[in-house]
Amino acid sequence: QHYYITNNLSINMTGVAAGMISEADMSKLLRSEEMTLVQIFLSQEASYNCIRELGELGAVQFADLNEGVNAFSRNYVSEIRRSEEMERRLRFFAGEIEREKLPVPADYKVPQAPNPKDLIDLEATLEQLEGETRQINANQEALLRNFYELKELKHVLNSASTFFQEGAAIQQEGLKERLTPKYDEEAGGNISRHLSFLCGVINRSKIPVFERVLWRASRGKALLRHMEIEEPLKDPATEEEISKSTFIVYFQGEQLKMRVKKICEGLGATTYPCKEDWEERRQTEAEVDKRLEELTSILNETKNHRFRMLNTVVSSINSWIIQVRKVKAIWYTMNKFKKTETGLLHAEGWCPKLQLNEVDRALKRGAQSAGSEVAPILNTVTTRRTPPTYHRTNKLTKGYQAIIDAYGVASYQEINPAIFTIITFPFLFGIMFGDIGHGFIMFLAGLYLVLKEGYFTKRLKSYEEIFLMMFHGRYIIMMNGLFAVYAGFLYNDIFSLSINIFGSSWQPTNYTRYEKNSSHYINPDAIYGLDPIGDEYNGDPYLFGIDPFWNLAENKLTFVNSYKMKLAVILGLTQMTFGLILSFFNYKFKGKTLNIYCTFLPQMIFLQCLIGYLVFMIFFKWFACDATTDQPSLLICLINMFLKFAGEIDEGMQLYPMQRYIQAALVVVAVICVPWMFVAKPIIEHMYPRVRQASYAPIPQNYQQFDNEGDDEEEEGEEDHGMMDVMVHQGIETIEFTLGCISNTASYLRLWALSLAHAELSEVLWSMVMQAGLGMDINKYVNPILIIVTFSFWAVLTVAILIVMEGLSAFLHALRLHWVEFQNKFYEGEGHLFAPFSFERMLNGADDE
Repeated sequence: QHYYITNNLSINMTGVAAGMISEADMSKLLRSEEMTLVQIFLSQEASYNCIRELGELGAVQFADLNEGVNAFSRNYVSEIRRSEEMERRLRFFAGEIEREKLPVPADYKVPQAPNPKDLIDLEATLEQLEGETRQINANQEALLRNFYELKELKHVLNSASTFFQEGAAIQQEGLKERLTPKYDEEAGGNISRHLSFLCGVINRSKIPVFERVLWRASRGKALLRHMEIEEPLKDPATEEEISKSTFIVYFQGEQLKMRVKKICEGLGATTYPCKEDWEERRQTEAEVDKRLEELTSILNETKNHRFRMLNTVVSSINSWIIQVRKVKAIWYTMNKFKKTETGLLHAEGWCPKLQLNEVDRALKRGAQSAGSEVAPILNTVTTRRTPPTYHRTNKLTKGYQAIIDAYGVASYQEINPAIFTIITFPFLFGIMFGDIGHGFIMFLAGLYLVLKEGYFTKRLKSYEEIFLMMFHGRYIIMMNGLFAVYAGFLYNDIFSLSINIFGSSWQPTNYTRYEKNSSHYINPDAIYGLDPIGDEYNGDPYLFGIDPFWNLAENKLTFVNSYKMKLAVILGLTQMTFGLILSFFNYKFKGKTLNIYCTFLPQMIFLQCLIGYLVFMIFFKWFACDATTDQPSLLICLINMFLKFAGEIDEGMQLYPMQRYIQAALVVVAVICVPWMFVAKPIIEHMYPRVRQASYAPIPQNYQQFDNEGDDEEEEGEEDHGMMDVMVHQGIETIEFTLGCISNTASYLRLWALSLAHAELSEVLWSMVMQAGLGMDINKYVNPILIIVTFSFWAVLTVAILIVMEGLSAFLHALRLHWVEFQNKFYEGEGHLFAPFSFERMLNGADDE
């Protein structure tokens, strides 16, 4: 392999890192961290300790240098098997602890991976404890089997008296004639006058089957009697309770006796010897009681010894599990390394450039702790391979970064949308969910999860998946609720009601329309048609948000719809324009100047000529038009730009002078932008090959991807982009963008639609539940109960429908606006995540290994 190796890490890198602090901070916010490919050479005696230190640091993503080698033919297969054997023993101990229902301490210190010597001691300890525990379990199971057999024998002896009394009655009542000596083949010869019997214990659920089988096998010549054992017995192996019954079978003849025994064995019944003589049974019962007392004492001692042993395991099992998992991860990682001819281990991996110094120190610590005389070697390597993408996150940004990564991991050092999503996502959510009351409840729910995150973090494994999703998104919930409160003030909406904070600008002057009687009070059920031309409006707009008097107007819906629809278009253009601006910085950073002039510029002009002009008309109409002037339809004006190109403006549709000429010029410029996007780049690249090579260079040198001619094996190979290929690509991109300008703008109207639906549902719920309940007047005793019931019902519906269901709907729509309408303007999302060898990632479940 042809590498360009720089073995210069022996110099002091602290100054280099310190000089890049400000640049690194910016990189962490806007772009992924600079990565570098490193080679590591380790001596075999120090390799384990060095990799252990790197696992604690978590800064290197190792590449598998043995991809073609079978998993069972690698260097450390035997060590991995030993680790898996220790894991098996720990699972055995965990099962025993769970079986005894011993409390496992939740608070424990995460230990480091053990040294090789300590690992041998741990392996021996686990082997010894497992052997002792299994021996105790076997002894305890044998003792329990004897104990329950004696218990069953005792119940058989206690039931024998009843059984024998029934048997004597049977003989006295009529068996004498039937039992006179005669020959019977089923009985095996002459039948004696005396009945034989067999006693035992059987599972209670098998009694019906036992009776039928006995009847058929003996042709009705065997008699079964059974009695339930009130005390539940246990299975010695599983200690599960089993309901059993004692039984006695009367029969005659040896052949029938053999049949009865085989039936008992087949059905799992246990037979016990029982004498007919009462004195003999009493002596046997006394012996059984004595043996039960002895077994009880021995069992108690055995259980106490087992309990003490498991208690010693409980205090250390969590630490042992973590240590074994770390050891296994170390061996798995070392299986990716190659052995050199000199006996050293050769490893390769990606590392953040700013952490090279930390990696070097970790390797030296590992070699020093192993007592190795061979110092580890760390080399940086220039390569054409695409580095992984690594964004540093904290508790706040982690959730938003997960939203972006779910769409696609950012390409290496591409602008990261997550930093902007922290604000734009909850803002768009708030626009759709705008309500002071609902937003405040959501904010409190998120704030509670944030304040109690330490408590919940310790118990994450005991919670359901739905709660875990909410907990991991606790900052998103809190921010969404906060911005929903802001939008609620913007709409002046709290549980479908309005609040008058700054004083209404509307004051009715003609009360005769609103009087209920002659009391001169405004009818609370009246609906007002607010007319800004009349004397009812004082001319001063409400200080912030919508005037609360609009909540009583009959034309409220018309006014609010127009307001929210225009607001949605303005926000859509703002976010799409911002996305295009970010694409400019991406092109500039990657050195793709041609894309700036042939992609970014025509796209920006096309968007502003159409949607930008629509937003201009919205603001112009707000500032230049009032209730006394014409109110042209902006949508009709936009359509007439194309249908009546450069034609006369219809009466009542004129917004400003020279409108027809300006609109015609905008249409011409927009139309010119289409072929500009389509053919300019392919033609220039065809005419100037150097421009084509620069345009498709994978990654320039200024962000850690080098064009090395000698790196043949690592070269991923640049495709030869012919002119037709580029034209097809540009054609698809042009069609997608031009059509997307309209469809994406229309997609932002979901901000208006979701906000309208939320407000109307809130109003329906208030009027049909809360207002209806408060309007009922029965008597002074029932009214308080009705109020409590009504409020409870309204509160449950509010939380379930308006906060949970509507909140989820607004979340999904905000997600779509970011993934499709915003990110497709600049975001490639073709990278792969940086997955370093890290014990912390492994313990948190982020790493499969």
